[in-house]
Amino acid sequence: MKRVIIISMMLLININTCFCEENKFIELMRFNAKEARQGIAVDEQFIYVIGTREIGKYDKENGKFIKSWVGEEKGPIIHLDSGVIINSKLYCAHSNYPGIPMTSSIEIWDAKTLKHIDSHSFGINWGSCTWVDYYDGYWWASFAQYEKWKSETGKGSEWTTLVKFDSDWQELGSWVFPEDVIQRFRPMSNSGGSWGPDGLIYCTGHDHPELYGIQIPKTGSVLELIKTVPIDNTGQGIAWDRSKPGVIYTISKKDRQVRVFKLIK
Repeated sequence: MKRVIIISMMLLININTCFCEENKFIELMRFNAKEARQGIAVDEQFIYVIGTREIGKYDKENGKFIKSWVGEEKGPIIHLDSGVIINSKLYCAHSNYPGIPMTSSIEIWDAKTLKHIDSHSFGINWGSCTWVDYYDGYWWASFAQYEKWKSETGKGSEWTTLVKFDSDWQELGSWVFPEDVIQRFRPMSNSGGSWGPDGLIYCTGHDHPELYGIQIPKTGSVLELIKTVPIDNTGQGIAWDRSKPGVIYTISKKDRQVRVFKLIK
């Protein structure tokens, strides 16, 4: 009897940990943006909407278009993803998706002018870089692997990896995602990620309307899922607004929309 009670309590704790009913998002704003295909970044005044080969800059207060950057159709920029603004520079995850073997880089723009100014290549290492963020003095980037190329690469979604770097992009550590999150990613992978105001990394897949709040484990190499929070969005890039704690920017790829939410506890 005691064993049954203990098992029941463990299951209850697990459910409460993984699906967080007490947290919810309310929508603050939405507007159309033709670049809303892959990711998004935000600073105190502007929103940077990231497409596969283009970036649109919009006014944060009213969604008014400011300017854009458009890459060459057959140029070196192949597939941009999520971004982050650090010291007036826009850092974007970039890969050769859907190319095999997978290659990745971080591409950098002047946030004011949207002029491309620098690049850091990862070459062929972990997979396709889908998001990048800067937190607690370190760079963090996620590298996706996909089920649909498992026969060619020998790696499925479970090989998706989060990597921690120093300021010179030297690897300091890496982790894989927990199995219950991988199951939600499949057959795709981790699409977006951003460090939240509560010290958790919030991640998205490509399909489900939810965010996965994860943390770095004290031991081992598997990230820990702390909570899953529903959100009226389906995957792709996200960006917490660090000038307004609790506000998160997302995109809806199928609707070509920017959607802004506030987390209510």
